[in-house]
Formats: sequence, C-alpha cells, structure tokens
Amino acid sequence: MQIDQTDEKLLSLLSDNARTPVATLARTLGIARTTVQARIDRLVEGGVIAGFTLKGSPALRAPIRATALVTIEPRSGPAVLARLRALPGVVLVHTTSGRVDLIAEICAQTTQELDETLDRIGDAKGVRSSESLIHLSTKIDRGR
Repeated sequence: MQIDQTDEKLLSLLSDNARTPVATLARTLGIARTTVQARIDRLVEGGVIAGFTLKGSPALRAPIRATALVTIEPRSGPAVLARLRALPGVVLVHTTSGRVDLIAEICAQTTQELDETLDRIGDAKGVRSSESLIHLSTKIDRGR
C-alpha cells in the first residue's frame, strides 16, 4: 500500500488522538472532510489502521525526523507559515518566543528528501535563517 505525506500527517494526528473528529482533521490538513474520510477508509482497508491502533508498516518505520529552528523577517509570519504548510515534509510548526520564531518538525523517508525540505525552508521568502537538528534516537516518548 502506498502511503503519501498527507497520509503520514493524518496518521500522526490520529496517533495523537484517534477520536479527533473528521471535520477537525480536515481543517488541520487543509483538505475536504470527504477526502479525509476516504483516506481513513483506504488506510483501514489496507490494514494500516486497525481499530484505530497503528500497525507497523514499511512506510511508517523509522522515518528520518528533524527539527528546523527558523528565524523570520518582521511581519512575515503568516506568509512563512503558509509556505511551510505547503511543504509535504513539514508535519508540525510551533511559534516560539526566544532566539527563534518558529520550530518546524520534519519527517522524511530519505536523507535526500530531508535535504530538499530543509533547503526549501531556508530558501522561503521571509526566512532570515534556519538551523536543522536531525533526530538520532528517542529516549523518552510519552505519546506527546
């Protein structure tokens, strides 16, 4: 079964809270409710989702994860967020206080895919600078 990055984002949202309403998932993903439901149905039929417990799948095993610390130009926040939202490898973005303005969580299946996503973040209009941190291992996971 082919799993694309929208499916990965959907699975991530469901793993955080499997009871999230389809309408909420659709708003978060920026796609139609019917599309979300169709994707969930396909993932159930494909055996990726069973009783809303994620099963191991080659497409989901050990993805490469990274965090990008992003500093943006003044008043460019909404435009930069829209650009990050359009990047399929970006799965989560936090606004922050401190030395950086945004923290972007990135998921990729290959180092090349990760490299391309990081380049696109750094090249985005309104981004002053970015620093990437590649996740090597997870020591504590409380289910977020």
